[in-house]
Amino acid sequence: MTTKAPPKKAVILAAGFGSRLRPLTDLRPKPLVEVNGTPILHNALGHLEAVGVENVTIVVGYRKDAIEYACGKHFGGLEIDYVESSVFDRTGSAYSLWLARDALLSGDCFLLEGDVFFEEDALHHLMIGQATDVAAVAPFTESMEGSAVLLSDGGLITSFRMKQTAANLVANGPRLFKTMNLLRFSATTLRTMIVPTLNDIIGSGAWQAYTEELLANLVERRGLRLAAARCDDLKWYEIDSTEDLLIAERIFTRAPAFDRAGVPNERRTKL
Repeated sequence: MTTKAPPKKAVILAAGFGSRLRPLTDLRPKPLVEVNGTPILHNALGHLEAVGVENVTIVVGYRKDAIEYACGKHFGGLEIDYVESSVFDRTGSAYSLWLARDALLSGDCFLLEGDVFFEEDALHHLMIGQATDVAAVAPFTESMEGSAVLLSDGGLITSFRMKQTAANLVANGPRLFKTMNLLRFSATTLRTMIVPTLNDIIGSGAWQAYTEELLANLVERRGLRLAAARCDDLKWYEIDSTEDLLIAERIFTRAPAFDRAGVPNERRTKL
């Protein structure tokens, strides 16, 4: 099976409050919350470096100084740039992505949300096959909530369904897959579809739109062929609440840890 070269660039959206994780986020941003001793953001950066990414742009807002201190200008071999959202408290993730449009226009790119804890192999799954635009997905289970997608027989995402819960898992209904908020886009798609559509959304005043709404618009109305990378066999979890954090810590009973320099190190595992 064909494996593509990894993008040299990645964008991570890490500006939000993380209010559902309080009190853990009273003094630190959600991307620095730890899963078994490893901050969510450090886990992502360590894996991006491992697959060959060289530069990461992080969109920051809430407690931005803490993220900049924890990651620095270099994390291991990664060069880190920061883009600040001064209106993070009243905008959605699409606005944060729009702020990073210069990075999106610099070539092929990984796009990550800053609240997903995942295995390195999830990024490798995004590089397998002929598709140039790929989203990581996994079966939607009863413990999950949020955006979901439907897939074609050929493995393309055909539509998005927002605000899904266990109640939407209907017997004999269409099989739902959870979007993992890990994506890879080609330079052409970023230049001709994603950034222009972001300009339209933000220009129209829809500052509270989410990235999933952007993708739904592109797939359902503008013809984006977004392939699904099935990650059924991998460990991952999106962490929005304290309950999510407990689930993630059970899934990753021993998570890899990266220090501030991006070097793996051993830490005490929470059991």
